[in-house]
Order: sequence, then C-alpha cells, then structure tokens
Amino acid sequence: MMRVIGAVAFGLLVAGCATNGAVKKQVDPLAERLTAVEQKVDPLASRLAALEQQQTAMNAKLDAQTAELQKLSAASTRADDAVKEAQLSAARAEEAAQKSAKAFELAQSKGKK
Repeated sequence: MMRVIGAVAFGLLVAGCATNGAVKKQVDPLAERLTAVEQKVDPLASRLAALEQQQTAMNAKLDAQTAELQKLSAASTRADDAVKEAQLSAARAEEAAQKSAKAFELAQSKGKK
C-alpha cells in the first residue's frame, strides 16, 4: 500500500513539475506582449506629461487674464461713476448759470427803475 501511495505521489510530482524550457515557452510570449505594451505606454505617458504642462501654463494665463479683467471691470466702474459725477456737476453748473442769469436780469430791471 505504501508503495502504491509513493508511486502515485511520485507520478504526481513528476507530472506537475515543469522544465525550464516549458516554462520559458509559456513566459516568453507574455514577456513579449508586456514589452509591446510598455513601448506603447511610454509615449502616452510623455504625451500626458506634456498635456499637463500645457494645462498648467493655460491655467496661469487664465488666472492672469481673470485678474486683468477684474482690474478693467473696476476701472470701468470708476469711469462710469466719474461720468455720472461729471453729468451731475454739469447739471448743477447749468442750474447755477440760470440762477445767475435771473439775478442779473433782476439787477438790470431794478437799475432801470
């Protein structure tokens, strides 16, 4: 009985063991495929890095343009306020000129009497 069990165990061990050549035949195609995939990934990784750099540069430009837009918006608001103030001042000056003209006319009419 022990001999039978030993023979079966030996047979399983021998059948289960692979030679270096057999392993190499199975691993080589996988290694080749892995190399091909790595060769495709490397250019993609470098392109991704370049795109990330471009995105960083574009974000910096966008931030600068946003800051400039905010400055222009503030300047436009100040200019609008200045125009309104100038219009108000012009209206006051016109009103003062009209009062001055009336006062002059009154003074002229009092002087004739």
